[in-house]
Amino acid sequence: MSCSKIFSGNLPELTENIINFIKYLNLLKIVTSVENWFYTASGFNNLYYIKKLIISLLKIFVENEVNLHTLEIEINFCIRCFDGILELILQNPNFIRNIKNLKLFILRTNNDNNMLIINRVLQVINLHQNLKNILLSLHSNKEFLFYQSLLSSKDSNCSNTLNTITFYRVDFKGIINLDKTIEQLNVLESVHIIYCRFLNISFIQQILNLIKPFKLKSLFINATSEIDESLLLLLQKSGGYLKNFSVNRLGYFWSELKQQILESVIKYCKSIKFLDIDGIKNEIIYPVVLNLIENIKQNLNCLFISSERFKLNGLQNLGQILPSKLEYLDLTLCIEASDFEVFLKNSKGTFIKKLLIRDLNQKNNNDIILPYIKKYIMKEKRVRYLNFRNLYNELFDFSDEVKEFKLYNIKVQKYNDLHFDIYQFMQKLD
Repeated sequence: MSCSKIFSGNLPELTENIINFIKYLNLLKIVTSVENWFYTASGFNNLYYIKKLIISLLKIFVENEVNLHTLEIEINFCIRCFDGILELILQNPNFIRNIKNLKLFILRTNNDNNMLIINRVLQVINLHQNLKNILLSLHSNKEFLFYQSLLSSKDSNCSNTLNTITFYRVDFKGIINLDKTIEQLNVLESVHIIYCRFLNISFIQQILNLIKPFKLKSLFINATSEIDESLLLLLQKSGGYLKNFSVNRLGYFWSELKQQILESVIKYCKSIKFLDIDGIKNEIIYPVVLNLIENIKQNLNCLFISSERFKLNGLQNLGQILPSKLEYLDLTLCIEASDFEVFLKNSKGTFIKKLLIRDLNQKNNNDIILPYIKKYIMKEKRVRYLNFRNLYNELFDFSDEVKEFKLYNIKVQKYNDLHFDIYQFMQKLD
């Protein structure tokens, strides 16, 4: 496919019939795909020609009046030429108005043309009048206040259309009137808070002030969240809605608070499907974690357990309480071979679609652990996708082993390919 054909819009590969079948576009994926294609074809990067390629390609969709079901506008810190893309969309209002489902993911904008991008995003939203899903990852109060005003603006119609908000690494320090903004969102069904800062009383009190339910579907916290005991009140208010819960670096929270958090989750959060507990460092917390898993096993679909210090002999009982089916199980532990065998025996009744095991033990136990994996997982066909790795290598590195697992319809993948991707996870939230 030559560049001249793209610039002219004369693309036989994109016939009218093919274009009419296209119902979904993600603008970031288009940009990165064109950048990768251009570099592969030419051997160098040229921003001028890349911009021209992208705009020419998008013009084909616009001029053929493609009726998209979903358009995802995804902006991150490394994105280039988004000003031109948004300008093209604004010059063709029918294109944006015909889109049924508009999703906006603002991960970070370039400081050089920050306000230009923000203003054009606002114009797109006002033009579309039907924004349903927005993800915000903002690094200044000024940016947050701008989007806060957008959500409550009558011009954008967000109060009657927006049903999902995701806050990712947002700094809530100094943010006020959040309760008033949320009260105006009449159809809001899902709020996701992922690794945000200053989840303390000043933020949570605004949530407690809400008259309407606060449908918190995801809560991911870590050492930078700067939580306090007010988080327990948030769990009490909204825990019944919670589907996804993650505590990263549990050991960094002071002992009494981390136990109170887990006990509150046990008490108020019965519908969790996604659970991630990282940093189990003492035996006091371990039984609380087990109680939590057992309490939610009926709904549990994805489980992540990570601990650098706690050995698997402390988690032998985990195998006995796992549900009969899991989409995803990720264990990062210091593994003792004999205890690992007990775990595999105890979990024989569980089918796992994707299983990742990472051994943090300084000893290379491959010769002992791999036979257990073959005996209790491979031969019993208990997984679809698998990776095992230690500090030295991973199962994918051994081609003969990979072929052997394939005979049992188990696909061994690279650890990084199978590992959980937070960005893909957030894009699927609703």
